[in-house]
Amino acid sequence: MPRLSDQTRAARRRHILTSAWICFSRNGFQATSMDDVIAATGMSSSAVYRYFSGKDELIDATAGEGLALVRDMFTGALTEDPVPTPAEILALLVSDLRGHTENPEYDLSRIAIQSWAEAMRRPTLRARTRELYLEARGQLTLLAVRWQRDDLLAEDADPRAIATVLFTLLPGLIVSHHLVESIPFEVLNQGIPDLARALTSRKVVDSGTPSSA
Repeated sequence: MPRLSDQTRAARRRHILTSAWICFSRNGFQATSMDDVIAATGMSSSAVYRYFSGKDELIDATAGEGLALVRDMFTGALTEDPVPTPAEILALLVSDLRGHTENPEYDLSRIAIQSWAEAMRRPTLRARTRELYLEARGQLTLLAVRWQRDDLLAEDADPRAIATVLFTLLPGLIVSHHLVESIPFEVLNQGIPDLARALTSRKVVDSGTPSSA
């Protein structure tokens, strides 16, 4: 039997993975069996098991790919000159989510919600999720530092705090899309400054409890 090229092996692995995404997106991790995935690939069971030892390995690969996409989105923004503005990054979060949800075969954002639950159940996946999310937040922090250099943020602004706020928007956007409604960029672009003004309209005492000015 002729030896497969690296390109062919990579293509087959990707085919199995995307077939799993279709199943996971439709029925979730728990309700999807390896037999379901094998049937979706159109390959023999022995061929599939040559690439993935079981469902947990498929879930790990799926979660890892989704997490890396988030990290790489911000890494790519850092390579631009000039870097995208805060408003452009906010718009990127919205458009990136829309791009995932509009795929006719699978929805990686739906799978992301399942991955969070799976990460809470399995320590190794939780550790990997934490690692990649911290990397993504680190890229956002570097972007915030650039914004500060470009006078898009105040000199006394905390780049890490800015990055943390932006990063925590992403899970909220995903949950809202699937369980409430999609949040358009215009709502975020208006609501965030309005909230910031409200937060700075009062003095905050040491305990963190707002008090009247």
